[in-house]
Amino acid sequence: MEKCLNEIKPGETAVVERLRVHGSMRRRLLDIGLVEGTRVECVGVSPMGDPAAYCIRGAVIAIRSADSRDVLVREAADGTDL
Repeated sequence: MEKCLNEIKPGETAVVERLRVHGSMRRRLLDIGLVEGTRVECVGVSPMGDPAAYCIRGAVIAIRSADSRDVLVREAADGTDL
């Protein structure tokens, strides 16, 4: 089942399905590694709830909720190494 990246909680892992944004924000998300099939783990959320930090291809990157809601993900299967 697809859900938005901003819906995963700290400690949860998901796999990128697709982006539903265009233009410069799409390019930025692709540049930081959010491409189809990439494994993403939520490693923390700021005290006010925005932004959240995600581990993407070994780098921890903070992404605002307004941007992460345009990244559609699915639950990662255990043992998947993408």
